[in-house]
Amino acid sequence: MLKIIMGLKGSGKTKELVGLVCKAVSEGEGDVIVIEKDRKLTYDIPYQARLIDAGSYDIGTYEFFKGFISGIHAGNYDITHFFIDNFYKLVNDRDEANVVAFILWLADYAEREKIEFVISMSSDREKCPEELKQYLI
Repeated sequence: MLKIIMGLKGSGKTKELVGLVCKAVSEGEGDVIVIEKDRKLTYDIPYQARLIDAGSYDIGTYEFFKGFISGIHAGNYDITHFFIDNFYKLVNDRDEANVVAFILWLADYAEREKIEFVISMSSDREKCPEELKQYLI
């Protein structure tokens, strides 16, 4: 399952994401991974969630990001949730077709591997591509 938290800067996306992380950890079904650009959430999320500072890996492209997510999962099949904060700060490519292609790949990956993904994106909900509207929460 894939969910997207989309809104403009200051709309409370990260706060909502943190609440969902806390809920996932409290349910205790499996491992929870949080990916962000910096370590700003260190004190906001429960210590049981694995916080990954993706800024250390210079992700940059969607192909790299696919490999990054797949590699994390390959090393731990107990992962039930991935949370990705500030998506556009991790990937340099904002081309709409490429964003849509990546999100659709991620939705397929989530379904196939039975993992829940939640992504926060700083963007105007009104300008969301049609293909992604089904994932908005």
